[in-house]
Formats: sequence, C-alpha cells, structure tokens
Amino acid sequence: MEFTRFLDCLAADHDRLRAVVDTDADAPVPTCPGWTVADLTRHVGEVYLHKTAAMRDGAEPEPWPPKEFAEQAPTALLDRGYTALRAEFATRAPEDPAGTWYGPDQSVGFWIRRMAQETVVHRIDAELATGAPVTAVPDDLAVDGVDELLKVFTAYAVAEWGEYFAEILDGSPGHTFLVRAGDDAVWRVRTGPGEFTVTDGAGDGTADATISGSPQGVLRSLW
Repeated sequence: MEFTRFLDCLAADHDRLRAVVDTDADAPVPTCPGWTVADLTRHVGEVYLHKTAAMRDGAEPEPWPPKEFAEQAPTALLDRGYTALRAEFATRAPEDPAGTWYGPDQSVGFWIRRMAQETVVHRIDAELATGAPVTAVPDDLAVDGVDELLKVFTAYAVAEWGEYFAEILDGSPGHTFLVRAGDDAVWRVRTGPGEFTVTDGAGDGTADATISGSPQGVLRSLW
C-alpha cells in the first residue's frame, strides 16, 4: 500500500472511532477483556502521543505514560493525540528516521503503517462495544494487516524475544499452516520449537491446517 493510502485509512478509521466512543464510555469492550470504551479511548490517545514522540525524538520515550495524561479525559487525550500525530506526519517524509521497536525499519513510514492498522482494529473494538454497525475494512488494508501481524508482530517477536514464546513453541511439534485472506493473499507459516517463520505464497500447498476467509474476516479472527 502507498503511504498516502495508509494516511487516508487512518483518517477514516479515526473519525469512525471518535464518533462512537462518546456514546457509552462505560461499556465493556468484548475484544479487549477488562477494558471499557473509556479505557480503549485513553489507550489509543496515549499510543498516538507515544509514536509522535518516537518520531520527534528519534527514540521511543521512557518512562511512559507521563503522569499528566491521567488528568485528561479519555476523549480529550484522543483528540490531543490524533492532532499531534497528524501534525508530525505532515512535517515528515515516510523515509525520515524514527525510533521504532522493529529493528529492520526505523522510519516514519513504519509508524504510518502501524497507526493505520492500530486504528482500524481499535475502531472495530469500539463499534462492537457500543453496538454500532461494524464498518467493513477495505480489502487492501485488511490484507496488509494480516501481513503485518504475521511478519512484523509474530515472526519478529519470536526471533527477538523468544523467551516469551518458549513455553508455547517448545512444547509443540512442528506444524505448517496456510493463511488465506481472500482469493490472492496467501502466507505459509511454519511453527515448532523456537520457530515461527512466515513466507509469502502457498509453497507446495500442503499444510496441517488452513485459515481462510475474507481479508477482513481473517484480520479480525487473527487479532
């Protein structure tokens, strides 16, 4: 996806999120157990401000969050965060340096993609919590979200912080999975002791299990 497309998706999903979070701040969020809509709203605002600081300062800020955030209402923090995030994106090119937790990509473009994906998932969370109709996720954004989740989140995390996944992976025999999102997007996932590898395409087509569905269906199921 082009970065301009990510930014358009970010704007649309933020606006949908913002439109529903005021309707029932105390509603539980079924997809984020233990959270209310107010908690979700605060989280997204804090994430926006955290990534703004990572781009501005060249490193992820610590400690986090600042104590003064607790004094702001959740929607005020969301508004503040989104305004700051968009202002930072407007002054930078995708290839400009930025602090990220993902070693292979230390650029503003990483955060443009990540914030578009962060926002669409939490927009769905808010819609489900408040009983609002769940807006469809465009196929291109959903396919990219599956790709990011498999490669950037899971495969990279296992490689970098394997101790957190050791109990699950080390106690499991090797398995191969195919993940199909729509007609064209396919990933081959191999798991085993200390292993979570992802390759594009179906390979030889064999697998122990297949996860398939519409792009947005697969994205929502995996998250």
